[in-house]
Amino acid sequence: MSDIRQISVNVNGCPYDRTVEPRLLLSDFLRHDLGLTGTHVGCEHGVCGTCTILLDGQPVRSCLMFAVQADGCDISTVEGLGTMEKLHPIQEAFREAHGVQCGFCTPGLLMTVVPFLEENPDPSEREIRHAISGNLCRCSGYQHIVDAVLLAAEKMRPEHNP
Repeated sequence: MSDIRQISVNVNGCPYDRTVEPRLLLSDFLRHDLGLTGTHVGCEHGVCGTCTILLDGQPVRSCLMFAVQADGCDISTVEGLGTMEKLHPIQEAFREAHGVQCGFCTPGLLMTVVPFLEENPDPSEREIRHAISGNLCRCSGYQHIVDAVLLAAEKMRPEHNP
């Protein structure tokens, strides 16, 4: 059995072909092999949510997956959301509603909120709290984060973006 595997992934719209060890975590692959350090690693047990990325559009904990499991998949990380010149509406909302404190949990929260708002464009505060319940923030009482998600939902509505 070979100690290395060939994988092909599409990350933030860019194709990558890499040779990896079968035991390499997806979070480590993104951070160390591709240099996408926006994906944070907190607990390394899938509990805190800081390493959340989108795998084929679904939020997953990248610390719980091996890079070889992502072979052939589309991956989105926080770096693919927006640019410094043009933030994604969710990023704008987090900035405007002070949904960021130290910022360590923010990438995972953002990547959790993207598909949530796509599926639920007019969420209640209770639905938001449920959606982000798997993302731990040690700095806040979550109210500003909830406010940011409500603002993001508003910003993403068609009437807000003619």
